Amino acid sequence: MIGYVTLGTNDLARASAFYDGLCGELGAKRIMDTDQFVGWGVSMNEPLLMLFIPENGEPASVGNGVMVALQADSSATVDRGYARAMELGASDEGKPGPRGGGFYAVYFRDLDGNKLNFFCFQS
Repeated sequence: MIGYVTLGTNDLARASAFYDGLCGELGAKRIMDTDQFVGWGVSMNEPLLMLFIPENGEPASVGNGVMVALQADSSATVDRGYARAMELGASDEGKPGPRGGGFYAVYFRDLDGNKLNFFCFQS
């Protein structure tokens, strides 16, 4: 149902380098690249994560209550993704661990303050 998710940035080059490293942990790669936006995914037929410089010329800002959740294939991938995010300069919003009901997750903010999550379901 979701085609793509967009996040705003005020520094596309800096943010793109962050997401190149982060998305690689999930097997995604940069598949769209312009001077206004960059997109990552596993294919053009799957949901994409997009970074945009706002079209209206106003500074990008963080949405209160907005979070992008990126599904991982295992708790080990969640842990590796968290470690990579921290290496890339993310800020911690909740260390990796079980959250109840088989849900395993980590929460962090990217370089622009956007909140993200890696998660998986454990049986």
